[in-house]
Amino acid sequence: MLKDIYEVEKALFEDGVQTVLRAQENRYRSVDILKGNLVSNSRRETRGISARVGKDGLYGFASIAECSDEAAKMVLKAAADNVKLLTRHRGNTGIILPPSYGTGRIPTNGDIVDAEQKRIIDTCRKIDDYIAQKYPDLDSREVYYSEDSQDRIIYSSDAYDGHLVTPRCYIYIIMSLKTKDGTPVELFKALGGFGSFEDNFSDIEQYYPEFEKLYKKVKDKAEGVYAEAGYKTVVLGGMMGGMLAHEAVGHTVEADLVMGGSVAGPSLGKRVASDLVNLVDFAHTFDGNPAPLPVYLDDEGTKAADAVLIKDGILTGYMNNRETAEKFGMKPTGNARGWSFADEPLIRMRNTCVLPGKNTVEELIESVDDGYYLIDSGNGQADLTGEFMFGVTCGYEIKNGKLGRALLDTTVSGVAFEMLKTVDMLSNEVEWYSSGFCGKKQQMSVGMGGPHMRCKIMIGGR
Repeated sequence: MLKDIYEVEKALFEDGVQTVLRAQENRYRSVDILKGNLVSNSRRETRGISARVGKDGLYGFASIAECSDEAAKMVLKAAADNVKLLTRHRGNTGIILPPSYGTGRIPTNGDIVDAEQKRIIDTCRKIDDYIAQKYPDLDSREVYYSEDSQDRIIYSSDAYDGHLVTPRCYIYIIMSLKTKDGTPVELFKALGGFGSFEDNFSDIEQYYPEFEKLYKKVKDKAEGVYAEAGYKTVVLGGMMGGMLAHEAVGHTVEADLVMGGSVAGPSLGKRVASDLVNLVDFAHTFDGNPAPLPVYLDDEGTKAADAVLIKDGILTGYMNNRETAEKFGMKPTGNARGWSFADEPLIRMRNTCVLPGKNTVEELIESVDDGYYLIDSGNGQADLTGEFMFGVTCGYEIKNGKLGRALLDTTVSGVAFEMLKTVDMLSNEVEWYSSGFCGKKQQMSVGMGGPHMRCKIMIGGR
């Protein structure tokens, strides 16, 4: 764990100059077992210090791959020199930040416990052996362990300080079979989440029911059919709703992308969804429990709070850093984050979720006479107009309110702010997913989720 030397580092700050100093270590672990063979086994860390120094509304950034008192001095000087260079070349000032919305110190929220690599490998082998014996008809199986944990210290001249850790790790179970014509189909399930290895995988038998569910779905898919292309009534599972919340809506309401011309700019204060839809980027707590990937303090020293984006179908706000919050007259809620010590913080999502409704999942499915139940997506993309296309890797027909045959891979597409206006039922439970990355310039770990939702969407065929 990084050493917290608060008094020493804060003494290096120049009086009256807005400064943020960040020390950060990222830890990566991976193990990959393919059909019983260990094909990947790696461990690495990155560690360093960065500084952001402001003058007349302009900001200089610098980083160095070292954590020491001398490195802190060097990086602060380099950032100060960079802002002086900007001032000479720009010839004008940027947005001068007002005093922050509070100062203080966020306490350390835990530690990152490093498991021995052999312990990780043995656990993955145990899972692989179980799957091989339990489901011998699989054409292929893979057990992949991935960990990317962050340990960061934030010192700010005029905002909050804090020492925060974000451990997360997952085991991906991938199963593959062939259709009758020999075409391979596969599905995967990510197990784990926030916490270290022992937090998530000290008892792997708890996950055996998930293996059974995954096996059944891939068996169904191997006998599946192609969807009928067209504009259809569908029930989107929580994962699909979370993907929509993140990719098709979330990025359009990141304030830097609003400034870049996203559809959310002229839509503020207007209806963008049915009145059932509420969308929030949660900081660290959801429904009284920790959010999937809690963020208590961002990399500008802003104390994290929830960002309400859509309320009763009306677009009410953006996700901001301190600079864009001042520009738009909003309050920053702690969305400025950098992936590694060398990355300047960007406006990023944290735990973005559509809030639940009142119906059960069964009621949603029973309400559809002829449509589809779309459960999982392997990928997705959207642009600043809100136009999206997502792959669907797992789904079923709905006929007369009952589930029918499984679907082979297909796609869905649409324009988010139009599609959300068709939402007319939401389930009363939220499903969260946190194993993926957001790729906005630099990767970032994010959580996304939502209830099941009934809506209309364009679905592809074969």
